[in-house]
Amino acid sequence: MKLPFSLHPFIYSYHMRLSIVLCCIAISYLFPFTPAIADDTSQNRDTYQQLETFANVLTLLQQHYVDEIDTEDVITGAITGMLSSLDPHSAYMSPEDFAELQEETKGSFDGIGLEITIRDEVLTVVAPIEGTPAAKQGIQSGDQILKINGEITKNLSLIEAVQRLRGAKGTSVTLSIFRKSWQNMRDITLKRDIIPVQSVRSFELEPGIFYIRISNFQATTTRDFRKQLASEKKDHPIKGLVLDLRNNPGGLLDQAVKISDIFIEEGLIVSTKGRNGQEQMVFNAHKGGSDTDYPMVVLVNGGSASGAEIVAGALQDHKRAIILGTSTFGKGSVQTILPIPGGAGIRLTTARYYTPSGDSIQATGIKPDLIVPLNEVQPEQQKGQAQHQLKERDLPGHFTNDGTTEVHEADQKPSVAPASEEDENGAVSQRLATDNQLRTALFILKSLEIAGKQ
Repeated sequence: MKLPFSLHPFIYSYHMRLSIVLCCIAISYLFPFTPAIADDTSQNRDTYQQLETFANVLTLLQQHYVDEIDTEDVITGAITGMLSSLDPHSAYMSPEDFAELQEETKGSFDGIGLEITIRDEVLTVVAPIEGTPAAKQGIQSGDQILKINGEITKNLSLIEAVQRLRGAKGTSVTLSIFRKSWQNMRDITLKRDIIPVQSVRSFELEPGIFYIRISNFQATTTRDFRKQLASEKKDHPIKGLVLDLRNNPGGLLDQAVKISDIFIEEGLIVSTKGRNGQEQMVFNAHKGGSDTDYPMVVLVNGGSASGAEIVAGALQDHKRAIILGTSTFGKGSVQTILPIPGGAGIRLTTARYYTPSGDSIQATGIKPDLIVPLNEVQPEQQKGQAQHQLKERDLPGHFTNDGTTEVHEADQKPSVAPASEEDENGAVSQRLATDNQLRTALFILKSLEIAGKQ
């Protein structure tokens, strides 16, 4: 199968979207499928005994189960269970799932715009994608989806949930939602739409001070980002930049590296380490010759994951930007897509990645230089009800971070999604009035500008 990507490893988000949204994926053709080579080691003998047990169980099912079984479905279920027992990010991908992955990285897909995961065996919302039907209907991080079109979601896999939530533009889906601040479950009907994944949005905060948001890292992100910078420079010299990575779940690794490379002249951006030499990779900065030495503030929160954490970690370690907000998600593992015969594949965790300082952010996240929780104005019925935002350490079976102290923010209000950017060219004052993190970033940049003049 010909992929629309370069042969560069890529990262995708830590959870599932209404397409198969992945986190830290390396392109499959770097690691072609090869059968295991038998030897006489004790470990392989044990493996063959377990395989024999599996074959015996399958035979018993075929002979004695109350109904005739579909052998292909049973084996697929066994593979799915085997991979899901490893960690939250390893999974089986059917040919259809892999096609959906390609569709999403092209920049759009049909659905309602939710990022979901399974927490405590309950289908749970990680975050709505800004500007989508789910966001417009007020679905929030932490909401539990108990039913889809009246059918209970318990025991559904993420892939099965995604398949039920996706659908053609204009069709409807009803979600039965439970929220901790509600007394009862509520039904919310959403009309599916084309979900554009516009990764770069921007506007001017004040003359010379530029705001640019990256919602995820896709194939055109660096190109679009450079266009926005060039357009801004035509009007004013850039005196300061706010880079908003809040609720950015990740994306293509090469794009995250290239965005970092715009602002870092030399040195390490990110490295990966795994069991095999193929997973040992180092990405260094290059001198670009562009004028990007202006002050920067990077906004992050608990929804900033994977590629967003790579960018924030690189800029922080190189002391190139001030990181502001709340601790990030903590997704520091790499998944590789390994093709198997028939067009399917498996998504397998093969490595961890490390910031330039050599730290792993797995289950700990990036700690901001300035911890500033978002003080969002909430509806009356939600006041006083803190919404817990899912992080990597909340996922069952997540990897622990060897030797690193986890960052906890029990004394802070959990950060939530930034305000949507429906009016990108106006309403800047309204954005500043409702977004205290953005106000703080602007204050810092203006202070640095004044200090620089003095």
